[in-house]
Amino acid sequence: MSTARRVVMHQPGAPEVMRIETLELPAPGPGEVRLRQTAIGFNYIDVYQRQGKYPLPLPSGLGHEAAGVVEQLGDGVQGLRIGERVACINAGIGAYAEARNVAAERLVPIPAGIDDAQAAAVLFKGLTAQYLLRKTHRVQPGDVVLVHAAAGGVGQILCRWAKALGATVLATAGSPAKCALALEAGADIAEDYSRDGWAQRLIDANAGRKADVVYDSVGRATFAHSLDCAAPFGLVVLFGAASGPVEPFDPEILNRKGCLFLTRPSVFPHNAEPAQLRANAAELFDAIARGWVRAEVGARYALDDVVALHRAAESRATRGSMVLIP
Repeated sequence: MSTARRVVMHQPGAPEVMRIETLELPAPGPGEVRLRQTAIGFNYIDVYQRQGKYPLPLPSGLGHEAAGVVEQLGDGVQGLRIGERVACINAGIGAYAEARNVAAERLVPIPAGIDDAQAAAVLFKGLTAQYLLRKTHRVQPGDVVLVHAAAGGVGQILCRWAKALGATVLATAGSPAKCALALEAGADIAEDYSRDGWAQRLIDANAGRKADVVYDSVGRATFAHSLDCAAPFGLVVLFGAASGPVEPFDPEILNRKGCLFLTRPSVFPHNAEPAQLRANAAELFDAIARGWVRAEVGARYALDDVVALHRAAESRATRGSMVLIP
């Protein structure tokens, strides 16, 4: 029996509901490994779950993504060795921890050239971009794509990867400074969605051509205009709700806007099967090796500063990916 410090919440609410507790950690069971975590990825779904928008059984840990070193093998584990650097997502809630036991099938080796903090910062976000660009809508040369929140971790990956695939990339962000970041990340045109009239300005700047696919992780504040920005028979992909959930609407509006398609996907079903997870991660790591995706860390916080990290995320003042360092 060992111990590990981890973040626990006993009720939903403000960032202060998160507490650091020391818990007993048993030996890994059959098919499990003990992962000594060296870096933990932050994703906005962590905020939704902490707030109770996506309810969790309580008490609960938080976090979906981490990188670290295999410390101990359970019975029956093959293909991994003690000391190997690995990363995981979709291994159960509770990544905000110094160490934990996880199913070996949920782990992917970290390639040489990517450090642990980079892996923790990019895996969840990169796999999100992977399924959006390669599965939800398989982006082809000549496509026009619109990326909302393009200065964020997922947004910057989407911009760079879509541009590398030959798309024209339209982008929105919440300030002029963030629009500049979107342009640096590969967007051809960027508009500040906090200014009225942004949707028409974006379309006009692209010579009147609307988007074949709109990637919307903002939700309530952008969704109606996402429909306006989609070309006839285009696809609107609602994969987050940073500004709040979309209000109920009459599906007939999809017809009136040009026979649009609408989907609400998630990264988890796309990586539920171990073989598919490994294949998706391989495609992501290949994109990183080609320079299409950058594994960049925007900010690092100590595990004890998890409350400050969540406050910063909710303030919308962050840039790029953030990680916790145990």
